[in-house]
Amino acid sequence: MDSAKDALPDLDGLSVSELKTLLHEKHAQLVVTNAELLSHALLVESLKLEILKLRRAQFGQRSERRERQIEQLELWVEELETADAHLASVLEERVPSTRRAPKPRREFPAHLPRETQTIAPPQSCCQDCGGALKPLGEDVCETLELEPVRFKVIRTVRQKLACANCDTIVQAPAPSRPIERGMAGPGLLAHVLVGKYADHLPLYRQAEIYAREGVELGRTLLAQWVGQTAALLTPLTDALRKHVFAGDVVHGDDTPIPVLAPGRGKTKTGRLWTYVRDERPVAGEIAPAVWFTYTPDRKGEHPQNHLRDFTGVLQADGYTGFSKIYDSGRVLEAACWAHVRRKFVDLHELHQSPVAAEALDRIGALYAIEKEIRGRSPDERVAVRRERSRPLLDALHAWFQQTLTTLSQKSATAKAIRYALTRWEALRRYCEDGRIEIDNNAAERALRCVALGRKNFLFAGSDAGGDRAAAIYSLLGSAKLNGHNPETFLREVLTRIAEHPIARITDLLPWNLSASQAVHITERAVPLAELPA
Repeated sequence: MDSAKDALPDLDGLSVSELKTLLHEKHAQLVVTNAELLSHALLVESLKLEILKLRRAQFGQRSERRERQIEQLELWVEELETADAHLASVLEERVPSTRRAPKPRREFPAHLPRETQTIAPPQSCCQDCGGALKPLGEDVCETLELEPVRFKVIRTVRQKLACANCDTIVQAPAPSRPIERGMAGPGLLAHVLVGKYADHLPLYRQAEIYAREGVELGRTLLAQWVGQTAALLTPLTDALRKHVFAGDVVHGDDTPIPVLAPGRGKTKTGRLWTYVRDERPVAGEIAPAVWFTYTPDRKGEHPQNHLRDFTGVLQADGYTGFSKIYDSGRVLEAACWAHVRRKFVDLHELHQSPVAAEALDRIGALYAIEKEIRGRSPDERVAVRRERSRPLLDALHAWFQQTLTTLSQKSATAKAIRYALTRWEALRRYCEDGRIEIDNNAAERALRCVALGRKNFLFAGSDAGGDRAAAIYSLLGSAKLNGHNPETFLREVLTRIAEHPIARITDLLPWNLSASQAVHITERAVPLAELPA
């Protein structure tokens, strides 16, 4: 802030009264700055709380509007925190004693490579007496640095050798490539796929990023790589499907995805379906996985085809297309309490309805019990539920029926209650089977990546594009569920899959790759605010 210092008058030439006036002005400026900092801090905390509330209610009715609200609030918080840092720097420059005490912070993750720079004093002897300097200790600080994307060209040279006695020529076979005669290595292909389907970067934006590094990779070429790689990975996604439907309990859900209709210049509405197997909440040892598939519409025949070989419990919403599956008798229906609760949340937000408030309190008591028993065995879970949850459910059922008689049958509250009562047997099934969850949030979590991609891509280019998206979402989602870095996982798979025996394709599933072959991600990323200064 040199300009601020230069603006100060010559203090030696000022009278006592002028010095007092100047001091009062500077003090007033500092008071205003401190007030702005405090105001920003309070506003940032309130906005973060609002974002947290919106994230908890992100799925369900008006979810797209909530996403836009979250985005705007995130931008607002970002701007306020930037302004806060700027004002703090100005304040520290003017009054050095106001510097805030540093907060205790975590160290950088241990897996990051370290580069040590040692800085020695320029003197070789003491400037005061000329004596020799000896080691006393050292101060160490770490900064986090980022290197730009670094491309490299791998030259593979296969030497030819000729026999000295005859004309025989020998040469090592060419190493396999993920794409036959392709110019892209497995690491680059994995980066493109993760950029498109996990980081939601359309291919034309990726092409622009690569061009900044001096590498021209056109969108058409990237699109060809995505299509060819998706075809190469098909056996692996088929193996995921078999694994998911081999479970006793499967979570199912679907979401719309706009698809470009050829020749019409418009988009139609396709569907991405997700099926999740996750036995971790019931202390299961089988690896979790998710399988996505695409259909051009939402006809009931599609889930019936997906689940044609499945026998067990399907936990899903109240979509009527599942009815024939339940009618067959080989699949039991488990409904979702989150869908019931969401209807009352909306009513309470709109009208501050006392009926909705009481319903939320009663349902919240059921969720509190589930929080306590998550991670226990199915037998333990069902024992606790029969003792504690079942009486609450019976009381809630009676209260629903009694309350319904006091309401207009056309009211939104009556509709919310009827939604629960018409599915009551499926809603209470989790109390009789410890393998079943209270809600279908496992499937809804799996669909979050689709919601973000839908916002960025606007539409899929074709039905085939929907199939490709489903395949890649399956692999990335399953990698994340098993704690893998998706890009590292895909790089390892693409390195090996071209020559891997099809009969042993399950070796390449996320849970079958060793820790040395696919780097795990941490359970919780360390926020930069907690990293050392």
